[in-house]
Order: sequence, then structure tokens, then C-alpha cells
Amino acid sequence: MQKQAALEKIKSLVERFEEQKEFYVKSEYNETQTRRDFIDPFWKALGWDIDNENGYAESYREVIHEDRVKVGGATKAPDYSFRLVGGKRLFFLEAKKPNVIIKDEIAPAYQVRRYGWSAKMPISLITDFEEFAIYDCTTKPKPTDKASNGRIKYLTFTDYVKEFDFIWDTFSKERVLKGSFDKYITSDKNKKGTTTVDAEFLQSLDKWRVELALNIALRNKHVNEEDLNFVVQHIIDRIIFLRIAEDRSAERYGELQDTVKLGNYYQNLLERFHFADQKYNSGLFDFRNDKISEKIIIDNKVVKSIITELYYPVCPYEFSVLSVEILGSAYEQFLGKQITLSKGGKSVIEEKPEVRKAGGVYYTPQYIVDYIVKNTVGKLVDGSTGSPLTPKR
Repeated sequence: MQKQAALEKIKSLVERFEEQKEFYVKSEYNETQTRRDFIDPFWKALGWDIDNENGYAESYREVIHEDRVKVGGATKAPDYSFRLVGGKRLFFLEAKKPNVIIKDEIAPAYQVRRYGWSAKMPISLITDFEEFAIYDCTTKPKPTDKASNGRIKYLTFTDYVKEFDFIWDTFSKERVLKGSFDKYITSDKNKKGTTTVDAEFLQSLDKWRVELALNIALRNKHVNEEDLNFVVQHIIDRIIFLRIAEDRSAERYGELQDTVKLGNYYQNLLERFHFADQKYNSGLFDFRNDKISEKIIIDNKVVKSIITELYYPVCPYEFSVLSVEILGSAYEQFLGKQITLSKGGKSVIEEKPEVRKAGGVYYTPQYIVDYIVKNTVGKLVDGSTGSPLTPKR
């Protein structure tokens, strides 16, 4: 849709909302109605194929509607994900009903910043049509942040016509494809002092490693340094796997939380690991080669602290959108470190000797991985219908 036609369409939406605003702001008017009546038409006017009318395959859809609930009512998966051809995400859009006060309410702002930050998005948006807010997602959100924290721009529906040039130039599909969105996100945000999600996730992993190592060393004098590294690594790996599985609907949400409600929390966690071993039949949960995990004691407060920090509202990560690349980057650095016990029994985390010698851990960038896969395995599966691979003759 061309710019002038888009302006006329948005004008008509604004007029309609103005005429019946008293009805729309009532609690009975829900989010689904808001999306169908106003939000979808708004973005269609900007040229986006909201309903996939072009009939593209899922991997090539411009807009993905993710309606599954991940973390309860306050933190469901992003309502819209706007993408370039090929699947590269541009930004998330979270929809609310007009009864929600986007300008002042903390929960919606934290929610969309959490999604955007977890997915390493530069910005994400919230709208109920009555209001429209753009958030910087390059800084780690806190559940106590004011709604104004990280907010780059705020509009109400009465601003849409006079701000139309900005809206069109920044978010219309036509202008996005010409690079205007990229210019906006690089010019309108101050990135000083920000920490990337992979760096933050690595800090969390290191923190949990220290807490576990200190407690295990204190409560289990028979555990040597090698065994300590082994058991701490496996506990964290297993917990992270199951937590990601919850947010991606492979496990019931809150399974890990249930382990820290009654009894011995670590024993509850072990039972959960054994159940996962039966379900996934993977080496990660195989206790045949793990002779340590079932022979140690860990205090309840340590286990609860780690599990609590993996859930909303304490946890800033939305694991359903945390990419494999982000996890890989954090984990490669995580695996490049080890726990060392001092003479006083304190646990110290330091780089492994081979990592120090090499000058650090270097993560293989995604584009290099894509190139290697495309030119090796990719050639074998090119045109495959999913049947087993057979050698080329």
C-alpha cells in the first residue's frame, strides 16, 4: 500500500476509535477484538502481510503470530514477530486492550523488554491502538523498572496523523526494506553501558556455578576438585535444558519450580532428572556414567535460589525466544572456565589453562556455521523430502 493510501486508512481507524472510545476503553472490549479491529489493519496499512495472504511457507512469513502462553497471564509469548524474508526478526509487537494503561503500567513494559532483550532485539513495541510505545531492548530489564525505563518514543492515537511520516519512514515494509529501520535503531538509542544478553547469561551461569561449588565443597568433604567441576557442570546443564524445554512447550511450565516447594529440593531435582532421562534418553541425564550427583548434599536455599532466578519476575530471560546462537556464545565461554579449590576451601572460578594460552574462548559466528552447513550437509539434503539420506552416485 502506498504512503497516501496508508495515511487515509490510518486516519479512518483514528476517527473510528475516537467516535467510540468510551466503549473501546471498557474492560469488556478484549485484546483479540483490539487486534482484529485496529492493530491488524494499522500494520496492513503499513504494507505488512499480517495474515500471510501471499501464502508463503512458514519460514518465509513476514509476520508470525505467537499466541502460546509461556509464563502465565503476564508474560505470554510475543503477539507479533515482524521479520525480513528468510526469517530474520526485526522487532516484537505486544498487543494489549485499550483498558490497559501502557504509559504507566510496569508489567507490560517489563514483558516486552524482556522478550526483546532475550532475543537480542534492538527494539520492541507495545500497542493497544490508543497508545503506542517503542522500547530499547539492549539493556537488561528489571521487574521494578518504571514503565518509562527504556522507552524511546510514546504516542497516542491522536498523534498518528501528525506523526505519520515518522511511522511510515520507520515501520512501513517499503521503508524497512530500504534500510530506514536500521538507521532508526542505530541513531535513536544510546548504547553506552549496555550489556548483551549472552554476556548477562554468562554472568548468571558463573554466579550459579559459584553458589553450587561453595555449598557442595562445604557439605561434601569427600568431593575433589575434578568431581566438583563435573557435578556442578552437569547440574547446571540439566537445569538449563529443562528450563528451556518448559518455555518451548516440551515440558509443563513450572516443573522445576515444583521441585523447590517441599522436602529435600536437591533430591526432588534428582527425581526430575531421572524422569528426563527416561523421556529423552540422552547422555545429559545418563546416571550410569555419573557416579557423583546422587552421592552429594546440597542445601535447599542454594537450589531454590538458582531455580527462582530462572522464572518470572526475577528472571529477565524469555527462553522461548533465546536463540541457539546466544546460548552457544555464553556456553562456550562458560565451558572455558573451571572451579579451583583454595587451601581454605573456597571455590574460585578461573579460565582453564588451555583457554588462557589461546587468549580466550572464541565463539563460531552463526553466519560461518550457516556457510559450513550449507556447503557440506546442505548439499546432501538439498531437495530432500525428509526421507533417509542415501549416498549420491
